[in-house]
Amino acid sequence: MQSIWQAETSMPEFPPLRGDVKTEVLIIGGGITGILTAYFLQKQGTPYILVEKDRLCGGTTGKTTAKITYQHGLIYSRLFNSLGGEKARAYLEANKKAFEALSELCKKIPCDHEIKDNYVYSLNRRSVLEKEMAALDKIGYRAKLCSDIPLPFANAGAVCFPKQAQFNPLKFLAGISKDLNIFEHTFVREMQGNTAVTDMSRIRAEKVIAATHFPFINKHGSYFLKLYQHRSYMLALENAPDLHGMYVDEDKKGMTFRNYGNYLILGGGGSRTGKNCGGWETLRSFAKEKYPVSKEKYHWAAQDCMSLDGMPYIGQYSSRTAGFYTACGFNKWGMTGSMLAAMLLSDAAADNYNVYAKLFSPSRSIFTPQLFANSFEAAANLISPSKKRCPHLGCALKWNAAEHSWDCPCHGSRFSKDGKVLDNPANGNLR
Repeated sequence: MQSIWQAETSMPEFPPLRGDVKTEVLIIGGGITGILTAYFLQKQGTPYILVEKDRLCGGTTGKTTAKITYQHGLIYSRLFNSLGGEKARAYLEANKKAFEALSELCKKIPCDHEIKDNYVYSLNRRSVLEKEMAALDKIGYRAKLCSDIPLPFANAGAVCFPKQAQFNPLKFLAGISKDLNIFEHTFVREMQGNTAVTDMSRIRAEKVIAATHFPFINKHGSYFLKLYQHRSYMLALENAPDLHGMYVDEDKKGMTFRNYGNYLILGGGGSRTGKNCGGWETLRSFAKEKYPVSKEKYHWAAQDCMSLDGMPYIGQYSSRTAGFYTACGFNKWGMTGSMLAAMLLSDAAADNYNVYAKLFSPSRSIFTPQLFANSFEAAANLISPSKKRCPHLGCALKWNAAEHSWDCPCHGSRFSKDGKVLDNPANGNLR
């Protein structure tokens, strides 16, 4: 089950790390966040090592829809109402800077980078679009409210951010990673202070950055309460129309659209990991009805960490872990989010002040309605009877018939039919 990016791109290969070493900064995780952070550290002359347990970009980075935008759903009205105009404006400014930095890098690397308008549409709730426009106006950004968008179903319109972008993420990362100090097949089994223990080495670092999608140390930060994971499904269709833009439903259960070359990438059919959902069959039924002459070329699935308040956690892992940092919870917007994380984390590693650091701090308040939803889900699955239990925190696993995997509704760990770990935070196989 390869994504279109994985099928079309070969990533450079790196050796495993053998023997004990010391470094100033250790980056754990070889997705886009870790790679971009390593790129910035190398540019500023900070010694670092990046280790990846398997191959680079084998997780969510290789399975994204690869939209580069600072329009993250209808987030600005939510932030304006919950945090106020100043913080909503800061969120936009920070992500706009990340967008611009990533777009500049893309110009230097052949990666099918294209400028496209981005649209967040609603099927039947015009009022939420109008509220988003009002919030954007108050924080000083001029978006467009559209009534006519080229999607094959009735809708209430869309909020449009013009001149956003899309690309092939693996072509970009293959180009940017080839000269970095990276070791693959180097699985960090545990942390002993700031020393990482792998099967073949011990890595002692002054500072550590966990760029592992879902933070893997449970005793700090309460990420098992602050995050849940959402699974989404994608098809790449031939003989489908060019929609001349990027589109996403404001509803998490809705569909997403973008073109890439001769393909239309259609996404949706998802739900919280471990919950029943339509998966690829929902998308195939939709394509058969709306694009009857199209042909499926690729299909794949992605998994995203969702935070409590819609903003990622970037910064010190917890208030008690000096020199230990993380970046997670990108809420399906990992392209700009990863660049923002790399900018913040490289500043933190160099002890440089960043004006946006406090806004994204993992130690900010966690008291939101989503916290109670996550707590209820964890409690319900901890007491639910099941022969298969997740080794992460003991939750009952659910069978995913579409992907033939055992999935954890609590925190999103996934295992193959024979018990091999597929997705973290679990870092070991089923017994």
